[in-house]
Amino acid sequence: MEVTEGGLARFFEVVLPHVNEVQRRVVAGATSQMLGRGGKTAVATASGMSRNTVIKAEGEVVAGIEPSTRLRAAGGGDKPATDKQPGLLEALDELVHPETRGNPMSLLRWTSKSSTHLAAELVRQGYDVSSRTVLRLLHVLGYSLQANAKVIEGRQHPDRDAQFRYLNDIAQGFIDDGQPAISVDTKKKELIGDYANGGAEWGPAGAPERVQVHDFADRALGEFAKAIPYGIYDVANNEGWVNVGDVADTAEFAVNSIRSWWNGKGRARFPDADRLLITADAGGSNGYRLRAWKVRLSRILCESVVMVVR
Repeated sequence: MEVTEGGLARFFEVVLPHVNEVQRRVVAGATSQMLGRGGKTAVATASGMSRNTVIKAEGEVVAGIEPSTRLRAAGGGDKPATDKQPGLLEALDELVHPETRGNPMSLLRWTSKSSTHLAAELVRQGYDVSSRTVLRLLHVLGYSLQANAKVIEGRQHPDRDAQFRYLNDIAQGFIDDGQPAISVDTKKKELIGDYANGGAEWGPAGAPERVQVHDFADRALGEFAKAIPYGIYDVANNEGWVNVGDVADTAEFAVNSIRSWWNGKGRARFPDADRLLITADAGGSNGYRLRAWKVRLSRILCESVVMVVR
């Protein structure tokens, strides 16, 4: 069968829009090889591809190209900005180094600076980056955007920041020694049922979870219509654990939540633990003046070999 210039052009016009980059080269290379002498020029003219690309494509076909999900050869594409600009990641990390005001666990890091401002500062230091590159690198470093936090309390002690740095050093020391360090807190009571709540989650477009219009407690549940969550954050494993109860925010509930976490998770994860660091605020069920909190914590010591450090 004779292959005409018009027929070849029509062939590529129909086929090429439906294939990816690798497949384009395979089709072009195989066609060029089939045509023989003058095939490279004919394919380049009919397909609109450069002759050098057709030459490379035929070479790949002759060498025996293997099926692959890759669109380019290994190592293809532009190099990461961190490879082209040594020190970029460290410079960005230094700009947003954690200043954990009001939170003793500064192993959790965040920044209030926008990616645009950070990019501008890095450019001034001689790096060639965009705000989107900075945003991507921030996620690589483990940072995330955070909403405003109510932490301004008026007059404060001049050593307040040093206090939290001290607590952070203690927590880091526990982790370095393979000892458990947790942060605990009680959250407000929540209605049980399909009620509206803040936040969003990924799901099929146009299919939001349907909830009640009004936040009225379910009378059928009676005293169990509300539940109170007590959260425990395992700093070393970056994992949260929540105990939900139908009681009030009491010291007994708080300590029982810690005991449940230790028996269910902590004991297995820290088999050689002889200390447990608990960081908490100074109010509610874990108030520093609440004797029930202290007494019940001491019982954990009696039940296990762990010494509680508050």
